Amino acid sequence: MPSRQIPRNLFRLFLQGLLILAPISITIWILVTAFYWIDGILPNLVYSIFPKLIGTDAFGLPRRLPGLGFVVFIGIALIVGYISPSWIVSRVVEFAESLLERTPGIKLIYSTIKDFFEAFAGSKRKFTKSVLVSIAAPDVWQVGFITQEDLQQFDLQEYVAVYLPQSYAFAGHLYFVKRDRVRILTDISSADAMKFAISGGVAEVDEQ
Repeated sequence: MPSRQIPRNLFRLFLQGLLILAPISITIWILVTAFYWIDGILPNLVYSIFPKLIGTDAFGLPRRLPGLGFVVFIGIALIVGYISPSWIVSRVVEFAESLLERTPGIKLIYSTIKDFFEAFAGSKRKFTKSVLVSIAAPDVWQVGFITQEDLQQFDLQEYVAVYLPQSYAFAGHLYFVKRDRVRILTDISSADAMKFAISGGVAEVDEQ
């Protein structure tokens, strides 16, 4: 092997290793960060209310048992999800929601966060109807999601609301588009369509 090809081959091997390690490392980092953040909620909460109950460690931070806060958080979420359909709990939740939605300032924060989570999970999911939509030009199509099919409040009877996600970002754009410029995707799941759009078109799409 000529000596001048060694740096090129080393760089090629480096890129090949990077392509393998980067997605795995970033995924693990995100999961570990989320785990530690959730795991720290309980000790911080207990310490703020009862500081002498758990005390502090050598660094002055609330003492905690690794994993306990995460388990408690998951358990509370499961319990709340299980009892949420009951009449008493649903009324309490409705009262709390009405109180938050009537409080100036808090209303905007709460309603925005609530709508964001409901758009991805639960019975009110919005990103379930993936489409191809023509925005820029008649022969140019983009992947989007219909979020509202009735726009009478905007005096647009023949239009639908289409959200277009941006590649490699959680941002996006909302457009009001005529129905004849929208094609419903029936052979691709909404999850695959979202993955394809966010990845800039490099993700694999499995037909249903």
